Amino acid sequence: MKKIRILVFSAFVLSIVYAFKSSREPSQSWIRINQIGYLPGSKKAGVWCSKEAITISNWQLIDAQTKKIATSGKAGKAFGAYGPFVQSYRLDFSHFTKPGKYYLQAGGVKSPVFEIGNNVYKGSADFALRYMRQQRCGFNPYLKDSCHNRGAYSLYGAKAGIADSSYVNIWGGWHDASDYLQYSTTSANAAYNLLLAYRDFPQVFSDEHAANGLPGKNNLPDIVDEAQWGIDWLMKMNPSANVMYNQVADDRDHINMRMPALDSQYGRRYQRPVYFVSGEPQQRGKFMNTTTGTSSIAAKFAGVYALAHELKIGKDDKIFYGKTMDALSYANKKLGYSQTASVKSPYIYAEENWVDDMELAYVSAHQMLRQTDTTAANGWYLGMSMSYAQKEHFTPWLRSDTANHYQWYPFVNAGHYELLRQLKKAKAFPQRSTGFKPAFVDAFSTYYDTVKNYYRHGIERVWQRASSNAFYRGVPFIWCSNNLTVAFAQQCFWYRTQTGDDRFADLEQANIDWLFGCNPWGTSMVYGLPAWGDTPGDPHSAFTHIKKYPIDGGLVDGPVYGNIFKNLIGIKLNEADEYAAFQSDLAVYHDDYGDYSTNEPTMDGTASLIYLLAAQEAAALPGKK
Repeated sequence: MKKIRILVFSAFVLSIVYAFKSSREPSQSWIRINQIGYLPGSKKAGVWCSKEAITISNWQLIDAQTKKIATSGKAGKAFGAYGPFVQSYRLDFSHFTKPGKYYLQAGGVKSPVFEIGNNVYKGSADFALRYMRQQRCGFNPYLKDSCHNRGAYSLYGAKAGIADSSYVNIWGGWHDASDYLQYSTTSANAAYNLLLAYRDFPQVFSDEHAANGLPGKNNLPDIVDEAQWGIDWLMKMNPSANVMYNQVADDRDHINMRMPALDSQYGRRYQRPVYFVSGEPQQRGKFMNTTTGTSSIAAKFAGVYALAHELKIGKDDKIFYGKTMDALSYANKKLGYSQTASVKSPYIYAEENWVDDMELAYVSAHQMLRQTDTTAANGWYLGMSMSYAQKEHFTPWLRSDTANHYQWYPFVNAGHYELLRQLKKAKAFPQRSTGFKPAFVDAFSTYYDTVKNYYRHGIERVWQRASSNAFYRGVPFIWCSNNLTVAFAQQCFWYRTQTGDDRFADLEQANIDWLFGCNPWGTSMVYGLPAWGDTPGDPHSAFTHIKKYPIDGGLVDGPVYGNIFKNLIGIKLNEADEYAAFQSDLAVYHDDYGDYSTNEPTMDGTASLIYLLAAQEAAALPGKK
């Protein structure tokens, strides 16, 4: 009896010692996973990472209910150091498809529980639409109040006969981010992505809101209502063939954080400035942008109008035919790019490419015309699109480690995708290609292969960087890196679905997984998604900071290089950094209101995310691939 008591006492002492040691020496290893979960037929992988120089030989997938091993495998290649970690492995369990809840374990640590199932993304695209509604300017359905409805005063429109300070009746659209600026370039890209998501995946969207964003059905999917809200504003920014505006407000907006009521910091009571698309450099204050032309912005308008016409958006979709052709003319007025204007700070949307926008505008016009026109001239638009595609094979950031803010925007060339769709149809059904000259029909196969290779070469450039680390991270940590991550996943998805080549499927999924927790910080980059996960809680937003309102579905900017963070103006963390253990010179991410560079949500990034989420949800529907 005494011996048993001694053994029990010894075990008790050892447990206390072990507990004390564990509290003093927490595990320095982690397993990162996609917190939303994985589709049964998708690629599946977690990342084991450690701040200790240790190795692992195998891993196990454990059923969270039974605690039994569901499957296991060899750890495989040691990827070594990445960011704050000195060792890392990629744990691939793609072969396992049984629905259920599981966790990975390897090297003495466990991952969070996650799900494998067809419904893991169900409703996620509609969830992200919440943020878009909350960003509405004019009438805001979340606040049930109106803002910025006093119009604006024009700048730089003298050549079009619009004197400076002339009143312009502009309201509506979306606030760009946590500030209340509004840009045509980001709004057009957002509207286009919403329309594209509806065209490609109409079956995933519900009808729970009226056109004004308030609860109530109106026999239209909510994504159509949201796209229409953005399009209505674009048409106010482009009221006639010779008048087009680039932005409402400027960086004087950043003087303070406030709710989106009435702004009065522009010296015109409650009016804000609206900047004309002049095609020439613009300056207010000491900063000058490098604008060279009208193409980048006007071509984006044309792409949206053409797709809206194709989808018969609005009560009178025929108006979009004329708007498309007028916007194309404006784009050709002075070939080049338009940048935004700034007054107090050097930070602008410094877009420098424009041929991708022209490519999309022309192929979109072709698609619009094909609905009613089968004349030989119709092929001219497709030919023009192809000629612009040849001027920029892939979006320049794909080959770069860094870039200026929005230097190459949009971050994915949707024109290539639309060309692939059109050329694929013509290649498969040449007999239906009436209206095209025989020589042009014969060239479809060559053009299709050419554009396909443009996408592939761009993806390969990223893969060259991504293949060396366990997270398969090849996207540069520049400002709005999450927007680039979504865009790159879109490009991989479009390449795979239009060509049947799935060699980059792991890379595509890795970028999706990164957004939802398979990253060094182990956190989702989308507010409130998933509801049970580690997601942003203190974003750079007046809604959350002042009123404690949730910003459901908002995609935050994402991690930046350590040297970018150190050199940004006016950043100061307000609280202790809960991710301090995972920061590095390579990249930092803070869930802190004071860091506008990594956790400020953006409207255009969220719109692109909605497309990506809709694609994931649609992939799980019966009979869909």
